[in-house]
Amino acid sequence: MSEKNIILVGNPNAGKTTLFNQLSGLHQKTGNYPGITVEQKKGKFKYKDVNYTLIDLPGTYSLCPSSEDEKVVLNAFSDPSNSDYPDLIIVVADVHNMKRSLFLYEQVIDLEIPTILAINQIDEIEKEGILLRKDNLSTCFDTPVILISSRKGIGIKELKEAIHNGGSKKKQNTFNYPKEITGAINIITQTFHTNDYLAWLFLSQTNLQNIPEKYRKKVSEVIKEYKIIPKRLQIKETISRHQFIDNLIEKVVYKDPTYQTITNKLDKVLLHPFWGYVIFFGILFLIFQALFFLSSYPQDWIEGFFASFSSFLSEKLPAGPLTELLADGLIPGISGVVVFVPQIAILFFFLLLMEESGYMARVVFIMDRWFRPFGLSGKSVVPLLSGAACAIPAIMSARNIENSKERLITILVTPFITCSARLPIYSIIIALIIPKGHGLFNLQGVTMMIMYLLGVIMAFIGAAFANKFLKSTYKSYLILDMPNYKIPFWRNVFYGLFEKSWSFVANAGKIILAVSVILWVLGSFGKTNNKSKETSYFTKTTLENSYLGAFGKTIEPIFEPLGFDWKIDIGILSSFAAREVFVGTLASIYSMEDDGAENLKLKELMKKDINHNTGKPTFNFATGISILLFYAFAMQCVSTLAIVKKETNSWKWPFLQLFFMTGIAYFIAFLCYQILK
Repeated sequence: MSEKNIILVGNPNAGKTTLFNQLSGLHQKTGNYPGITVEQKKGKFKYKDVNYTLIDLPGTYSLCPSSEDEKVVLNAFSDPSNSDYPDLIIVVADVHNMKRSLFLYEQVIDLEIPTILAINQIDEIEKEGILLRKDNLSTCFDTPVILISSRKGIGIKELKEAIHNGGSKKKQNTFNYPKEITGAINIITQTFHTNDYLAWLFLSQTNLQNIPEKYRKKVSEVIKEYKIIPKRLQIKETISRHQFIDNLIEKVVYKDPTYQTITNKLDKVLLHPFWGYVIFFGILFLIFQALFFLSSYPQDWIEGFFASFSSFLSEKLPAGPLTELLADGLIPGISGVVVFVPQIAILFFFLLLMEESGYMARVVFIMDRWFRPFGLSGKSVVPLLSGAACAIPAIMSARNIENSKERLITILVTPFITCSARLPIYSIIIALIIPKGHGLFNLQGVTMMIMYLLGVIMAFIGAAFANKFLKSTYKSYLILDMPNYKIPFWRNVFYGLFEKSWSFVANAGKIILAVSVILWVLGSFGKTNNKSKETSYFTKTTLENSYLGAFGKTIEPIFEPLGFDWKIDIGILSSFAAREVFVGTLASIYSMEDDGAENLKLKELMKKDINHNTGKPTFNFATGISILLFYAFAMQCVSTLAIVKKETNSWKWPFLQLFFMTGIAYFIAFLCYQILK
């Protein structure tokens, strides 16, 4: 049975992801492109006894990269020896923006790799007054043109048949090279056995880092020999292609100029200089209200299930260390993470709805004017919004920012944005110290929104501070295609929801399992002196007298000014592996201390805990606010530090982040506790 590689390429928001999901279903996996920290999606499907591997490339407008993620697209087509080199390319075009799509399509077919043009969202053209003549396109390029709606599954069978037939196979030249560059192109093609257009792309790159390393030295020599100015080559190609496309588009697409789409009407309100912001913050307010209101019932059920399961294990299994490890160590630790999955799923659900509906692009647009004064690019909005899920992919996504200064500032301040790992901490502390309120409107939701806004405010302050010390003469602009508003494609929403929620559980779960075992061992055993005055280094003892208790009390003076006791201190230190570990750590500690009597009701255990230094409840209002503020501003994530080092290629910036953020967190938490206590 034969196997073939297919690459999906297209402009941002053209619908590649939806088509990818339609073709591959659940047979997909994510990872990073070789040698680069940009996420790669691979999927598989079978058609007429042929297995196909589907690769979804980052969105791009051309094969002349201006950022790291676009660089992936050019590299994918540059090396035939690569195992992922395509047997076929599908260019996904947006029917609403054919000019941009055809520019990319022309470049792709000149690579002489079999290609199919899939024009997406055709289900919307009639209601929007658009007439598309696909026969003119097919004749012009001598290539298969398939009209599809990836959301509704229209044209998918025809696309699979075109894939089976192999796409366009004839050599086509849609661009005539200047005569003075012919000799340089011939040298590259003869040296590396590439086609003419790929050689042209190598010679026209303003940054040689955009092409694979094995070509760079020779390309650099040829550029110097022929005195080539790459930027001029790009300009010539752009002008030539747009002249051709402008003439072609009149024969292919007709749009009624008097037709007012729903998108036009909605944008008058949602992009309004006043009401646009009111609506955006209103949506945020409702999301955070829903986090507590909608999640309370499934959280109670999950917590009750784990409590019953732990009691069941304690009763049915023989008494001994293994049973104690399971009932008092592993189960409480896992419960401390899983119980917050409903809230995380609700947050991701609303974020995915905003993205799928086309509203997220409007958020980027309206927030751009607020970012500029702080030294951030309009494109910084995407990483900062992505930071609400996780700082690691958010920092990676900053690769689409061309300006190195704006990219660095974005990387440095993104960890201030409240990520999903902070959500379990915020949730349980807010539930302990803030009254619930009534119905949809409750103070806990308001407090959660304030915590998110604090992260945004500190990101702005940090960006303004960095902007004063980092210098750059390059000025960038936000260029953004606004997708049409559409009803969310529920398959995409639930694929994304499952993927992100499971990723949170799997990643946190691995760390929690390891931490829970370590905590149980350290919390169950200690050093004691027996009657014969011989020291025993590994004796079963109480939590307070264990190795864990001794270590916590040793470091207690460091955090005592913040209102933390030794148990909280252990949670703080263990959560440096991952923030969400804090709750799992406390669940394990309190379960060992209480010996399972409270059936793992973590909130109840935390409510009744007494600080041995003050004689007052450990989690009082002052301490709770101190914990919230500490986690709002502290780095507390070793994985984020590692990715910052990789992205900046220096340990200078992650160490600066660590000390700066931790210093701010300690100072603000100290100040607030001392005032509130």
